[in-house]
Amino acid sequence: MLYKYYGGLQAEMIKIATIAGSDASGGAGLEADLKTFEEYGLYGMAAVTVIAAMDPDADWAHSVFPIEENCLRSQMETVFKGAGVAAAKSGMLGSFYAVDLTAEYIKAYGVKNYILDPVMVCKGAKEALNPELNAAIAEKLLPLAEVVTPNLFEAEQLSGLDEIASIDRMKEAAKIIYDKGPRGVFIKGGAKLVSLAPVSREAHPKAVDIFYDGGGFELFEAELVQTKWNHGAGCTVSAAIAAGLARGLPARDALALAKKFITASLKAGFPLNQWVGPGNPAVWRAAFE
Repeated sequence: MLYKYYGGLQAEMIKIATIAGSDASGGAGLEADLKTFEEYGLYGMAAVTVIAAMDPDADWAHSVFPIEENCLRSQMETVFKGAGVAAAKSGMLGSFYAVDLTAEYIKAYGVKNYILDPVMVCKGAKEALNPELNAAIAEKLLPLAEVVTPNLFEAEQLSGLDEIASIDRMKEAAKIIYDKGPRGVFIKGGAKLVSLAPVSREAHPKAVDIFYDGGGFELFEAELVQTKWNHGAGCTVSAAIAAGLARGLPARDALALAKKFITASLKAGFPLNQWVGPGNPAVWRAAFE
């Protein structure tokens, strides 16, 4: 496990939380987050915002059921007041009150290591889930984030740019998003960037992400894993970054380790059924056994 990367288990368990939706299939959302936290040797907690279920009799069609506001607040009280955290991340929020409660508790309990994964669309969809909700996320949560981790679609939504399909365009979007308040912007290019920008394709295509912290850009490149079993990849990346920060890593080092972590996970991806398949975060253990 990744805790061996740090020389063993810590004397005192480090606590970390996810504010996210529950994926009944287990591949994404808070389930992916908690699996990632476990691999980093952390004690993970969750405040459930929505429950996502999939219908095997309707080609895996998604249904999303928001958690009632008082229930969500009670979970926040449990996590932040009752236990406390070294870091937190948010994923799918699904309601305006979930955005408000996330902002309220991150501020009230001084959570510096907050990672915002601005989930704005279900994988495979092409339209924003709720443009007004996305605007609320940008206004209320971006200024609180140590790092925000949009994919290309989400970067378009947050920056107002159309068709981000090159590294230069990613950099332009990162600057715009940075000016809205986060301390760092990590835009995930992945396979989509390669497919949209073939002019940059090399003999061995790379999955390219960029990081901007106001002082300069850094490119994170890794082998492009050719797989369709990538359910929950975005959730896993943001959870790994949060876990690295909880472990005391600087943002740049947390990002670099998260990049290695997700690449290994995707290489070991597997079909859950005929429709979807996740990565396997546990594969990282072999490197330290």
